[in-house]
Amino acid sequence: MSAIEFGPLAPLLEDPSLTEIMVNGYREIYVERAGKLDATDLRFADELELITLIEQVAAYVGRRVSSQDAMLDARLPDGSRVNVIMPPLSLNGPTLTIRRFSPGGLKADDLVGNNTATQGALDFLNACVVARRNILVSGRTGVGKTTLLNILSRWIPDRERIITIEDSAELQLSQPHWVRLETRPADMNGRHEATTRHLLRNSLRMRPDRIVVGEVRGGEALDMLQAMNTGHDGSMSTVHANSPRDALYRLETLVLMAGLELPQRAIRDQIGTAIHVLVHLGRTESGQRRIDKISEVVGREGEVVTTQDVFTQQRTDGENGHGRERLMPTRVRPRALDYMVAVRELLPPGLVRVFPDPRLVTKPAA
Repeated sequence: MSAIEFGPLAPLLEDPSLTEIMVNGYREIYVERAGKLDATDLRFADELELITLIEQVAAYVGRRVSSQDAMLDARLPDGSRVNVIMPPLSLNGPTLTIRRFSPGGLKADDLVGNNTATQGALDFLNACVVARRNILVSGRTGVGKTTLLNILSRWIPDRERIITIEDSAELQLSQPHWVRLETRPADMNGRHEATTRHLLRNSLRMRPDRIVVGEVRGGEALDMLQAMNTGHDGSMSTVHANSPRDALYRLETLVLMAGLELPQRAIRDQIGTAIHVLVHLGRTESGQRRIDKISEVVGREGEVVTTQDVFTQQRTDGENGHGRERLMPTRVRPRALDYMVAVRELLPPGLVRVFPDPRLVTKPAA
């Protein structure tokens, strides 16, 4: 990142424990570590130094910022996500927010190690990806939706053609047949914009096996559901929501933003058949990120899209009566198991320990 002079932010960008860096004008710099916000004693020499940094970040992604074009979403050379908002929109002065990502991205084992998930839950999600179940990851801002989407995407078999669509390219896949698309804002004349919806529609003409949308936040939700319902099984995306149920309601609202006067029943039919698995992320009171719930969408009853919980946070017994919550399977038999039989040779070995279905056991070669 030598092309950009970060000034007082340089030591913070070298600290792998930080997940967020927040600059509220040149006098205030805050950081997030392990879900907790802390003020630092760092500051820029003056507002000009901060503006110079912002201009360098904008130039890196081929953009400009000014009082007329006062907002910017960008990324740093290391993949960190950057948001800038300038006066007169920001009354605090130039404001810069940097969301950090682990070098090389977190691995599935890291999620088990930091109690974000259990191995059994990850084995189930791994199997869902291999069995081409459509997955929607939900949660509030900053709970790790993109991180989990990155891990899920890495389980897609190498032989498949993957197209990713993001506002700011953050996914880090290793498959050989991976095409990355990134949105582009309109220029100063309001032209040449490329939205998620534009790219999603274009991706359907690119012969994708899987489509991974970084986040749905508008009318592209309808295009995504239609793609999932027309042969692009195994696709994935994220959505902001407070619970799995809220995620379905929000998806319904986003479909309405497509500008088509679709009846509510038709929208819910689309959702009920397109989305197979919901993964909801949250935080504990201590700020720890974790998977709160994994649910299956099982159809529609009347006017309601119905779900069943496959994994939930359950309190386990501990020493001296002090238990803790862990992501554990419920008594429900997932419908996804039926789709895993055909690809049982590719499933993680631990899956049958969680769901002892003899159909999933690979028969030894004769």
